[in-house]
Amino acid sequence: MTEKLKTNSPEKLYGLDHLRALAILFVFLFHYFILSGGQPEWLPGFAKFGWTGVDLFFVLSGFLISSQLFAQIKLGKAISFRLFFLKRFFRIIPAFWVTVGLYFCFPVFREKESLPPVWKFLTFTQNLGLNLKDFGTFSHAWSLCVEEHFYLFLPIILIPLQFSKWFKKAYWLIIVLFLFGFAIRIYSFNNLYLPEINNEYSWMYWYKYIYYPTYNRLDGLLVGVSIAGIYQFLPKLWSRISKFGNQFLILSLLVLTGAYFLCEDSQSYSSSIFGFPVVAIGYGFMVIGAVSPTSFLFKWNSKVTTFIATLSYAIYLTHKGIIHITHQILEDFKIDANLMLVICVVTCTVAAFILNFTIEKPFMKLRNKIIDHK
Repeated sequence: MTEKLKTNSPEKLYGLDHLRALAILFVFLFHYFILSGGQPEWLPGFAKFGWTGVDLFFVLSGFLISSQLFAQIKLGKAISFRLFFLKRFFRIIPAFWVTVGLYFCFPVFREKESLPPVWKFLTFTQNLGLNLKDFGTFSHAWSLCVEEHFYLFLPIILIPLQFSKWFKKAYWLIIVLFLFGFAIRIYSFNNLYLPEINNEYSWMYWYKYIYYPTYNRLDGLLVGVSIAGIYQFLPKLWSRISKFGNQFLILSLLVLTGAYFLCEDSQSYSSSIFGFPVVAIGYGFMVIGAVSPTSFLFKWNSKVTTFIATLSYAIYLTHKGIIHITHQILEDFKIDANLMLVICVVTCTVAAFILNFTIEKPFMKLRNKIIDHK
């Protein structure tokens, strides 16, 4: 879920590390809130908006991955489908497969009772038709499915466009897909979710038909791709925009505040149809601010957020299982709710560090060797 951005600037984009750290913090607190029953008492009001951390990851992925491909196009280099997937494979798959193995081989790792079939994880189709009530274990892998679909279709779309006269008009495709998101969510809400509204498990149908499917969650990725297009292909426009880095961060907070209230009832019509794009646009402004040289996030070099950003993918994969195990081990001790949260932060960080050190780093080194050899 993270990748370095190659630019002509020698400066590292520290702002993106801060946003990765924020995204994983939001996701962690949201899932901790669910798994711990809302403890500690201050947590629910803050954590209930934590689901949007995934949308921030989507915007970041859309920006980073498309920026890399756009940079090649700008230099006149042909996009290599094989090289692109080689990079994605070694970045995503090894740690994911290890986590899937933990879930299927060690039941103690499961935060809920039942897992979807293993083939759904291996084919990245788990987010389609997901029954959260009966197969809710490792449900957060749904977002990896969305990202893998993005990694598949982005180069498929760009490769034929790259040397055609239609490339300069490709922004129309983004607009069409953005409007398609509204149309398909309206259809899904009215024709798939509403008929189940009086069902005891109506919430499960909302997640199944509205929240999880890839075609309903393109907004963040499209916003990221749009920012990347401006960043790479419209330098004069980007130069003007990037002068207002801190202002974009303030605008982001204003839009996200509006999204917080819009999505207060997440299963309402307005939230289901408009919530995702508003959140995506809010985080898009935040990304613009983070990569603008005038913003404090761009200039702020923090070893803490860089460390958290480095572990963000491993934390994302394992945190639910580790939270569950930590609570199981300590359930007989009367531990203060705030202290328990701190303990879970520590255990999740340690587990993520181990996964990063033993799996992610070695496979990334192997990836670099293969690429250099080619």
